[in-house]
Amino acid sequence: MNSSELSSSLRAVVSALHKGLRKQLYSVDTYSMTELETIKHIAKNTSLLPSELAVLTRIKTQSMSQILNKLEKQDVIKRTTSTEDKRKVYISLTDSGVKFVEQVRYDRDEWLKELIEESLTEDEKKILAEALPVLHKLIKIK
Repeated sequence: MNSSELSSSLRAVVSALHKGLRKQLYSVDTYSMTELETIKHIAKNTSLLPSELAVLTRIKTQSMSQILNKLEKQDVIKRTTSTEDKRKVYISLTDSGVKFVEQVRYDRDEWLKELIEESLTEDEKKILAEALPVLHKLIKIK
């Protein structure tokens, strides 16, 4: 298999796995993909400005404001005014927001674990485990 065929096959597999993982969200009816991405960025960065979140999710600041209002009403996020600059408001997860993120991760991990256990032989599991460092190099995880 040449690099072009390999990249095409890898993209198809990764896309299918990603779609399967997204379907595992019990909140799929409650939150849009952009809202879920916003929650993910807040969880990853602890505290961000709304403008930073808008850049990370590639949406307009006004749209981010609407998302943050919804997430705040649902007690997923909280706003904290900066002590150094009262004009700045930082966004972080509430305790229930942290629990939500943990539940999503757990649900996805369980789905993938079951898929691996039901679909792969022991030898295939070893091959998959050996391939992980190579896949990590592709996405440059730090």
